[in-house]
Amino acid sequence: MHARLYGPAVSLIVCLALCTATVTARAEARLNAHFKISMVGVSIGQLTWVVDLTAGSYTTSANGKASGALSVLVNGEGRVATRGVIDGDRLRPTFFSSNVTEDGEVAGLQMTFENGGVKTLRMDAPPKKDDRIPVSEADRRGVSDPLSAMLIVAPPGEQNAPLPSNCDRVLAVFDGQRRYDLILSFKRVDNMKVAQGYAGPVLVCAVMLKPIAGYRADSMLVKYVGGQRDMEIWFAPIAGSSVIAPARLVMPTLIGTLEIAADRFEVVALKPASPAVSPGTPLPPASPPAPSGPPK
Repeated sequence: MHARLYGPAVSLIVCLALCTATVTARAEARLNAHFKISMVGVSIGQLTWVVDLTAGSYTTSANGKASGALSVLVNGEGRVATRGVIDGDRLRPTFFSSNVTEDGEVAGLQMTFENGGVKTLRMDAPPKKDDRIPVSEADRRGVSDPLSAMLIVAPPGEQNAPLPSNCDRVLAVFDGQRRYDLILSFKRVDNMKVAQGYAGPVLVCAVMLKPIAGYRADSMLVKYVGGQRDMEIWFAPIAGSSVIAPARLVMPTLIGTLEIAADRFEVVALKPASPAVSPGTPLPPASPPAPSGPPK
């Protein structure tokens, strides 16, 4: 998915869960989600998102496409993927890649992370030389990729109720070209029924975009979206874990409301891998040899 003019819209789109208080983020579960993208109520695209949570690690990928007369802000197709480790109450990426196609041109990039910052960044094509605010080395520290940032470790309260405090955070995001913060704050607890899968309470967070680097300083569009306080992300729980993920995004734009809403949000249990044999563990007795045939 690619934003022709507005990069963070892509990250929010691409980057768009019932659990008990005793379940941790290290459960083994897979989220299969499908989203419809619409502008002022008119369908302009779709995307799929898969998240695998295993013991101490995660992988996630999303791919989608948007086109049509109203797809001015979001137009093109692409795939993004990331993997990382689950470290306490955080998901820390170790690798991120994206491949985007727009107007027949393919652009790809790969990033590796270490100690919460970008270690390496490789782009298939050199960045365009224009009047964008440069991304400094400091901007690449203490950041997450767009997909990992949207997966939040947020244990529920009593009777699995969403906790308002889980909204109160700042998501520092770097997508390989743009650096920005998503400032979340509690708005309300709502209910959502997805056509396939989840039905129940969701945590609705207000979102404010704070552009930092990688943008044109005089972009009126970035200034407009950056000043908006009406953006919302609806988070639903990934069953069997304490991780929540976006099930709906609402974003005002210059031409109307952009909405990305799940019509599928299903969670299945992953079969755990067989445990490795610990050093010193006696091996099972060997099977007796098969009887040999009669001598010839």
